[in-house]
Amino acid sequence: MMVPVRCFTCGNVVGEHWEEFKARAREGDEDPEEVLDELGVDRHCCRRMLVSHKDLVDIVSPYQ
Repeated sequence: MMVPVRCFTCGNVVGEHWEEFKARAREGDEDPEEVLDELGVDRHCCRRMLVSHKDLVDIVSPYQ
């Protein structure tokens, strides 16, 4: 779950790409730039938001 789901700068929805980006780029061996290209995230502000996002759900609620 990515909160917020929209880019702060342009307002595009970026939360829909978070799970796949996290699975492929952060936990996998794929290059984040290539993953974002394949997902169709073209704007610099949206790319920055996905790359720099820290998932707080794991920190806030460690017991699932």
